[in-house]
Amino acid sequence: MQHEIEAFIHYLTVEKGLSSNSVSAYERDLRAYAHYLQESADVKSWDSVMRHHISGFLRNLYENGRAASTTARMLSSVRSFHRFMLREKLSSQDPSSDIDAPKQERRLPKVLSSSEVEKLLDEPGGKRKPIDLRNKAMLELLYATGMRVTELCTLKTSDVHLQMGFVQCRGKGSKERIVPLGRHASDALQHYLDSGRSELMRKKQSDDLFLNHHGNVLSRQGFWKIIKKLAREAGIEKELSPHILRHSFATHLLENGADLRAVQEMLGHADISTTQIYTHVTKVRMREVYTQHHPRA
Repeated sequence: MQHEIEAFIHYLTVEKGLSSNSVSAYERDLRAYAHYLQESADVKSWDSVMRHHISGFLRNLYENGRAASTTARMLSSVRSFHRFMLREKLSSQDPSSDIDAPKQERRLPKVLSSSEVEKLLDEPGGKRKPIDLRNKAMLELLYATGMRVTELCTLKTSDVHLQMGFVQCRGKGSKERIVPLGRHASDALQHYLDSGRSELMRKKQSDDLFLNHHGNVLSRQGFWKIIKKLAREAGIEKELSPHILRHSFATHLLENGADLRAVQEMLGHADISTTQIYTHVTKVRMREVYTQHHPRA
């Protein structure tokens, strides 16, 4: 059963051009699925998989405490795999076609207030070490563009166009988009390029924009640790991740009158319904302000 999974992973990587993170997620989901099926005595091949086997797999995930969102994602992986098998004639049926995904509670994304963002962005402000210049540039760029942390960490120097005021990034499915840059982000990037990056390169040749102290590309995990450390030093008590700055970028734009379609384009969302969650956030924040400040609220 592993051979077909490997064929599907090759298809996602080569033909679909998905990112390594997306491919890894599919592979983890399908390995778990195959492991569950192999424990069923009546499953001898993919053609012997039936609807009740998939339902049992989902029930097993629920009983082991998996969140509805995780279960829905794993079902999506299973569906994509079975559709691929049917299309490539590796299987004669698709047992996943009429299985409903579990209902998910739609949680509002966590965001920082404008004052909390200012505190975070100011934390590496006056420091002049190359790493501080890099951290400042990364924070400013993340909040200025709303890009995903993977998109940020995989930027090349050739993707940044400071004179024209935009950055070019590659999102999910290697789709490219152009996002405008503000003055603060442009200034921070210029300082980093002028005075920080060359020292971090340590005489290496690299087109990667953001480097670690070894002169190699900074990883997502490395930046995750940096942003948590800077948040603590800035006195921000909320649990912080790079994605919260993406949420804050979208929410603050909409709060200040930005067009929903423009925000969708900048975030790289394929479907505007994904972007609409931020309109709910702004309504919640509006209610909080009203309740706190109106004398007869």
